[in-house]
Amino acid sequence: MTSLTAYTSYADAQAHFSGAKLWELFDGDRDSLNIAHECIDRHVDGDRPAVIVVHAGGRDEALSFRQISEDSSRFAHWLAAQGIEAGDRVAIMLEPSRAFYATVFGTMKLGAIAVPLFTLFGPDGVKLRLDDCTPKLLVTNTEKAVLVAPTISTRIVVADEAFTAGLASFPPSFTPATRSDALAIFQYTSGTTRELPEAVKHTHRAIVTLMVAALYGTGLRPGDRFICPSSPAWGHGLWHGTLAPLALGITIGAYAGRFDAERLLKALQDHRFTNISAAATHYRMMRNSGAAGRYRYFLEKTSFTGEPIDSETASFAEATFGRPVCSMYGTTEIGVILVSYPGARDFTVKPGSLGKPIPGGKVEVHDADGKPCPPGVMGEMKVWRHDRWIATKDLGRTDEDGYFFHGGRADDVIISAGWTMSAIEIEDAVLKHPDVREVGAIGVPDSLRGQVVKAFVVAARAGDESFAREIQDLVRERLSQHEYPRLVEFIAELPKTPAGKVNRKLLRKREKINVD
Repeated sequence: MTSLTAYTSYADAQAHFSGAKLWELFDGDRDSLNIAHECIDRHVDGDRPAVIVVHAGGRDEALSFRQISEDSSRFAHWLAAQGIEAGDRVAIMLEPSRAFYATVFGTMKLGAIAVPLFTLFGPDGVKLRLDDCTPKLLVTNTEKAVLVAPTISTRIVVADEAFTAGLASFPPSFTPATRSDALAIFQYTSGTTRELPEAVKHTHRAIVTLMVAALYGTGLRPGDRFICPSSPAWGHGLWHGTLAPLALGITIGAYAGRFDAERLLKALQDHRFTNISAAATHYRMMRNSGAAGRYRYFLEKTSFTGEPIDSETASFAEATFGRPVCSMYGTTEIGVILVSYPGARDFTVKPGSLGKPIPGGKVEVHDADGKPCPPGVMGEMKVWRHDRWIATKDLGRTDEDGYFFHGGRADDVIISAGWTMSAIEIEDAVLKHPDVREVGAIGVPDSLRGQVVKAFVVAARAGDESFAREIQDLVRERLSQHEYPRLVEFIAELPKTPAGKVNRKLLRKREKINVD
């Protein structure tokens, strides 16, 4: 029977996909399955690299499937010796490293629940999440242990060289025995420390559902050399960047430390990666670095997620890597629902689009009354799940060919003098100015029009009235005479979510304070 991984075309995806075929990609079944076994233990033959960690400082670290299997088994035995049981939570705040993979997979081998935490969280952010998930342990490094220890009561384990050496006394093999529906991972979405997002709770069988996005959103196939520079504390970096490719036995690249665009570009060359999935911000930073022309690339598939990519950056990526960059759209809560089928020669990637629904998926754009919108009309995107329509809280539209286009978050809509405008479209137009590095657009109160557009601009030159007029004229020409930022403020840095997206909510809060 032909595996789903043998098909690469869009037509075959529609013709041959089924839930039953997804399960054929795994050793486990609907009753018993373990993520650590599927991702690591079943791929230990030989010394194939599982992970190449690209460190910001210039060092590369290769970890084999066998090494991670043995390390994680020893950690599972160590946890059991500490009295940790199935269902207990273990928080892990580490950069990609030997210790990170040992602890994440070892926790799941035991049947405990791994809770990855972003390493740039401060004490308040860590405390809120630990108070919410009540883990038995927090595994982190020395620096972070010192930072968070005064504010938390959770037992802290420092994963230093001495700790790793101590694990050597435990057996290098461990046989998991988890139910498919047992909880495996708690994933926190990005948010401010004052507004704690609820943890999304994933079972071991989530790895099966994840394969839909892996096959058609990032185009993963055995034999790829795949890299995702997103932090594994977030859904993209953990599920799409780590678990999905490892489950297919693919060698992955991970990025550790402060992101540097040229460091990533060099790694693409040095390790001959053939597939990359990154945030739109990563591509934008690669473009702004000016270093792309110094290296050679071997990429066959490129994709992005997290937020829409502006047209200038998309053009840069295609010119640099020789492939159109493919969108993969979804949320941590609902998963991936729209893709552009990287590697499918019979699928046309439309600039600016989110692609089309995953095989077997049903997505529509609805108006305020819950009725489907005709092509070209903006509404809220919804996905059909469990016999009902589930709102994504994102705006969008379709075209005559069935492609979806993003219109921004529902709360990012700007209504001025009766005109409905998209912050995403305005930002894309502003970014076409050669001196603009980044931009965030929001609606601010106006006594005449209700709202007007204000653009916060990070630029390569000093901001003044003349520069602001250049930006306004450019947007008028690109969009329309009414759809432009009437207010332009030049700032040194835009507020970002921990996942690297422009935080328009903070911009709105800041402006509200200024207005009041």
